[in-house]
Amino acid sequence: MSLAQEWESLKTPPKKDVKAPPEVGAKAPTHASLTLPTDKPTIIAFLRHCGCPFAEKTFKALAALSTNHKDINFVAVSHSSAEATERWVTSVGGYWDASVVIDEERDLYALFGLGISTTWHVLSPLALYNTLQLGKRENIWNRPTESGSRWQTAGAFAIDEGGVVRWRHIAARADDLADWDAAVQSVGVTPRPKPPPPVRTEGFL
Repeated sequence: MSLAQEWESLKTPPKKDVKAPPEVGAKAPTHASLTLPTDKPTIIAFLRHCGCPFAEKTFKALAALSTNHKDINFVAVSHSSAEATERWVTSVGGYWDASVVIDEERDLYALFGLGISTTWHVLSPLALYNTLQLGKRENIWNRPTESGSRWQTAGAFAIDEGGVVRWRHIAARADDLADWDAAVQSVGVTPRPKPPPPVRTEGFL
């Protein structure tokens, strides 16, 4: 990673023909680089960029879900390069049973209605505050950005076996994360119970 790479991530990327996001109940867009199975539903997460702490939290959640719900196909879409994405995925814990699609030209993002965000989307006080809180609470911090754009909007979609969108989440801010239980439930699967949080003892012992 170099200062030049970090600077590139701050540049506004080329404009795309961004379609309207598919509505719940509508057929999901199709693309040669995205194969949807017909024997199980699919949950897709479009990541901001490799290095973003909220992309990391999203990918970790997706990877964990992939081991608990073998009856769902989990896909993460990255617009960072294949090499940068591979290094990033390894550094954040690995694929587990999720797959990753590389979309450097951001064609899939545009097809699903995910365009370039605003300065407020990325740098609002709430987004910056939640970035700090995520680091403090879960030790998820910014990592080096080798490729990709910090201005790319994130999103997620749940698609059933028939190719119909059953749930969607378009990030309103950089820190706006999806409700994965709602995504799982939307395709007729009961979410697994979450383990109880660890007991905090600071100040008591």
